[in-house]
Amino acid sequence: MIKLVTFLGNPGKQYEQTRHNAGWQIADNLSALEYVQWQNKFKGLYFQKNMGGEKITFLKPQTFMNKSGESVQALTHFFKLTPQELLVVHDDIELDFGVVGFKKGGGLAGHNGLRSVTDILKTKDFYRFRFGVSRPTHGNVSSFVLSKFSSDEQIVLSVAIKKAGEMLEFCFREGIESALQKYQKVKLI
Repeated sequence: MIKLVTFLGNPGKQYEQTRHNAGWQIADNLSALEYVQWQNKFKGLYFQKNMGGEKITFLKPQTFMNKSGESVQALTHFFKLTPQELLVVHDDIELDFGVVGFKKGGGLAGHNGLRSVTDILKTKDFYRFRFGVSRPTHGNVSSFVLSKFSSDEQIVLSVAIKKAGEMLEFCFREGIESALQKYQKVKLI
């Protein structure tokens, strides 16, 4: 059962619309999270909400991507949560733009936010919701994920983020195992 949902991203206006902030963009557009008051604690912004009869904590680390694990650790320690109760929502260059899916464990695909969480928790055995941002055809991966979506991608981005949010809400209602079975890898657009 998921008790903590962590949305990975970087703080600061210059990162708001970048590929690496897809997790935060999903959080900011999730209808279940409308009108919530985020609190500043645990090196991040967080709040708790009852969903499906369970209290779920939502977290947006404010440590920058490469230190996201510090925020996750502070919160999991305080609420005594295990890695198996964690769902991390993040961008993924291994998936084409518009492809999303739930997954448990697995490789990091060079994602420094995931690496930070894994290093701190000492395990890869947590759930993930991956939002595909594609791999760059040329150039530096770091520059690519810190860039904004292309104009063609921006046309359909809001639809993809809305659909991704609906999949997360399904997870909150029906449980992570049902979400894993139904939405392992889905092309949204």
